[in-house]
Amino acid sequence: MKVVNQKARFDYELGERVEAGIVLTGAEVKSAKLGQVDMSNAFVKFKPSRFGRQEGWVFNLMIYPYKHADNREYVPTRPRKLLLHPKETLEMVVKMKQTNRMIVPTALYTENNYVKIELALARGKRKYEKRETIKKRDEERQGE
Repeated sequence: MKVVNQKARFDYELGERVEAGIVLTGAEVKSAKLGQVDMSNAFVKFKPSRFGRQEGWVFNLMIYPYKHADNREYVPTRPRKLLLHPKETLEMVVKMKQTNRMIVPTALYTENNYVKIELALARGKRKYEKRETIKKRDEERQGE
C-alpha cells in the first residue's frame, strides 16, 4: 500500500527526500494500511521537546476512522509525531532555514509491517510555474 500526495508534486518543487517513521494508534495503522489517508493539506513543523531537542510533527494529515474501531473520541487530523534520529532532524532544520524551504509529506506507505512517511524539502511554485506544468502535461498527452 502506498498513498502519494499528488497535490504536493503540483504545488511544490520537491528536493531532497527523507524516510521517517510516524507514531500512530492501532486503528490508525489499520486505516492507513487500507489506504484511507488524505495528505493534500499536510505539512511538517519542528518544535522543541522537553529535553531541548527538536521534534518533527505532521499536521493536517487526515487518517479516516477505521470502521471496526471505537471512534467516539477520534480526531482524524490530530498532530502526529515523526520518528527521526536527532542528527536527521537537525540536518533537516538547518537545510530548511538555510534554503528558506519547507518540509512536506509526499507519500505514506508500509515497509516490513511498519508505516513510513516520505518527507521532501520543498519550495512553493509560483502561479506561472503551475501553468507551465499544466501546459507541458497537456502537450505530452496530445503527443501520445
